[in-house]
Formats: sequence, structure tokens, C-alpha cells
Amino acid sequence: MARGRFAPTPSGDLHLGNIRTAMVAWLFARAAGSEFLLRIEDLDPATTSTRFERRQLDQLAAIGIDWDGEVVHQSKRRSRHRAALAELERRGLLYPCYCTRREIREAVRAPHGPPGYPRTCRDLDPDTRRRLEAEGRPPALRFRSPENAVTFDDELAGAVAAPGDDVVVRRNDGVVAYNLAVVVDDADQGVEMVVRGDDLLSATPAQILLAGALDVPRPRFAHVPLVLGPDGSRLAKRHGSVTLADLAARGRDPASVRALLAWSLGLSERDEPVTMEDLVERFDPARLPDRPWNVGEDILGSPAEEQSGA
Repeated sequence: MARGRFAPTPSGDLHLGNIRTAMVAWLFARAAGSEFLLRIEDLDPATTSTRFERRQLDQLAAIGIDWDGEVVHQSKRRSRHRAALAELERRGLLYPCYCTRREIREAVRAPHGPPGYPRTCRDLDPDTRRRLEAEGRPPALRFRSPENAVTFDDELAGAVAAPGDDVVVRRNDGVVAYNLAVVVDDADQGVEMVVRGDDLLSATPAQILLAGALDVPRPRFAHVPLVLGPDGSRLAKRHGSVTLADLAARGRDPASVRALLAWSLGLSERDEPVTMEDLVERFDPARLPDRPWNVGEDILGSPAEEQSGA
């Protein structure tokens, strides 16, 4: 079984990269005869809205992606997240971090610096902590990860070996952070296969360590190569038509977008009409591309065209 999920943040419309990853996640689950769940990652009220949530659900449905059961909202699971945080603290696996983002960026850029957070605050003495708090620095809480490397087999990226990172599990404003919430929610929902963009591959070792620290099941992972714009950078609005609404204005309906994404995944010929059921029958993870998809201007149009309304 490969019970899967898609977990968007409702901070804007889904773009081609988001929908393509959702399609792969759905196919992994449906091809294995498993359930597919939808979770809205709306922990931060400052950057998320129900308006975008409704639009994202409509966009997924337009492509043909359905889900089982009710949509779960992270914001309604705060008590469960806090309980996990308390358990980590009881086990002595958390420490306060007073570093600013600028300080962390500078430390990471330093020659021969360690990858990830440099553990500046990991073993601060009590006097230093009191001084930093007196300066008005509210601390975040970080996970005290083990020193040893984490190894796992990713369904798409292959064998991975990387050190764990002392990730933030509670922000300095009191909001439980993504890395903890996603581990707790996936475990509670019985998610067996996590399919997501490969920009999150580097976060996976820490999440595996958190699952172990909380004694919860660890899912399998499949990290999908990203969608890039014509200039080779990560797909963004500046590249032109990236959402379903943008593409509709250029004459591409959802069925056309589904065909385009299926072709990009090696599951169909260019512009071949396909249904999601067709793709379930064809789906084979070994056929999926192992490199990013560079979308050309023939699909997106040029930014100049978008701005001029051409």
C-alpha cells in the first residue's frame, strides 16, 4: 500500500509545478490501490487564507485529482503539535535558539562552515542565554539532532545519506514549525508515501530523525524534480503563464494542462488527450524523469506578452 497525500499551503494559486507534483502523488497512491488524502498546511495565519484554499481545491478538481475523506487543516491540530513539542522537550531534545536569520545566513556562507544550521546556540551557558533574552531576543526552539548521518532510499532520488539538521520546531513567535507539524500529521493520518518537490529533499533527514524521536512510523519518500522556467530558475510568476487561470487566458483548458503535465512526466505523447484513469494504468515510477522540467516560452508565453495582454 502507498497511502499518499498532497499538502499545499493556501498562500496563492497552485502553479504548474505544484499541480504536477500533486499529480505524481495521486498516481503513486491510486496505482497502488491506496487512499489519497488532502491536507491544508495553514499554520501561519499571516500568509494563508481560505480564499486561496477554495481556489486550490477547485484547481486540483479541474485537473481530475480527487481525494478521500474530509480535507484536514493543520491549524485545527495545534494541540496535537504542542503535545509532540512537549514530548520532545521531556526527552531533552530541544534547545532555545536566539540567532537572527542574518546571523544564520552569514554563518552558513562562511568558508568550510557546516551545512544547515551551525548549532550556534546548541550548548549556550545559562549566563549567555539570560543576556540574549535581556536584549529582547525571543528564542525559537530547535531539535537537538543526533550527530550521525541519516540514510534512506528515495523512490525517485535514489540512495540518500546526509546529516540531520537542528531544525526549528517552534518559531520565535510561538507557531509550531513545518518540520515538526508535517511529521506529526503524516503519522497521525497514516501516510505511507510522501511525494513532494525535491526542494524538500534536504529537509527529509531531520524529519526522519524527528519521527524516530517521537516513536512514530516513518513513511517512504519520493521527491519529484522541480519545474523550471525558460531561464533555468525555479518557476515563478515572472516567467509568464504559470497558473490554470493564466493558461486558460492563453487557450489551454484543464484537459490540455493535464495532457501537458502527463507528457512532461513521460506518461503520454505531446498533447495526447488523457484522463487521470488512463495515467493510472500507465504509471510506472521508473518512467518518471530524474531531472527538472524546463518549461519553454511556447507554453508560458513571455512576461512581456503577459504584461501587454497579447
